[in-house]
This record gives sequence, structure tokens and C-alpha cells, in this order.
Amino acid sequence: MKIWLQQRFHILIGLIFILVLTQFINSLNGGTLNNFGIIPRYIQGLIGIPFSPFLHSSWAHLFSNLPALLVLSALLMTHSIRYYILASLFIIFTEGTLVWLFGRTAIHIGASGWIFGLWGLLLANAYFLRRAKDFFFSILVIIYYGGIAFSLLPLQENISTEGHIFGAISGVIFSWLSRKWLINQS
Repeated sequence: MKIWLQQRFHILIGLIFILVLTQFINSLNGGTLNNFGIIPRYIQGLIGIPFSPFLHSSWAHLFSNLPALLVLSALLMTHSIRYYILASLFIIFTEGTLVWLFGRTAIHIGASGWIFGLWGLLLANAYFLRRAKDFFFSILVIIYYGGIAFSLLPLQENISTEGHIFGAISGVIFSWLSRKWLINQS
């Protein structure tokens, strides 16, 4: 059990380190790394699909995303580290591709699409897996993060609502695709 917790803790610390270091470098360069965000329907914007979740417009932007990303990541890692990594990669690439295909013309950056993907995945797991642990997690997610559902509405121009919506959809799709694998792992 101790090794199990240590591994997950190290992954979360590593994630914090990567995000903070990226923001530090981005701050030193006047935000020029943000040009590596997703720019819909432009070839150069494809580079943003894997990089955009690690880029933030400001320290405030990063610190508004970090707590939710860490909590939702920790909850998802209770299934397994492998499941978390596969889910995260699926969410990042699916959400990013959908934003690139259908998003409004802007530079889309930030971890919120990933966060919404983890959020959607944890909620969908309760429906598809019907296990006590997943119901418990979905209740926690609804209680603590239910309010983020309002971010699925296009209320602010400088927020990538498309990223939020496509992230949540990506999480639900991953839950549906992985349901048999998770049930067999139990």
C-alpha cells in the first residue's frame, strides 16, 4: 500500500513540477510559448494538441486549474496508474483534435480540457461500471466540482468553452471504451 501511494504522489508532484516549470519559462519569455497552443484548422496549430494542456496564460490561470487537475487525477489513479495515463492521453489528444477541427479561431491553451475530461470520465464511470467506488467518486465530483458544469456554457469570450465541452465528451467516450477492461481488472 505504501508503494502504491508513493507512486501516485510522485506522479502528482511531477505533474506540478512540469506545469510550474513550463509557466516559469513562459513567464520569462513573455508568454511566447502560448503560440504552441491549439490554433484551429491551421497546420501549425496541430503542435498545440499535445502541448496546450501544459500552457497557461498567467500564473492565476495555472493556479486556477492546478487544484482540480490534481484532485481529479488522484481520484482516477485509484483505478491504476496505467488507466490514468491512458485516459489522460486519450482525453488530451481527442479533446485537442476536436478543438482543432471545430474550435473558434483563437489560441486554445490550458489544462481545463483535460480537467473536464477527467471530470466527465469519473462521472461516466459511475454509470458504466456501477461499482460502489465509482458512485462514491461521482458524488464527490458532483459535490466539489459540480459547479464547473457552468463552464460548459459560452459565458466568457476568453475561455475555451469548446475545450471544456470536447474534454467532457472525451472523458465519457474513454469511460465507455474502457468499461470492459476496468471490469476485468477488478
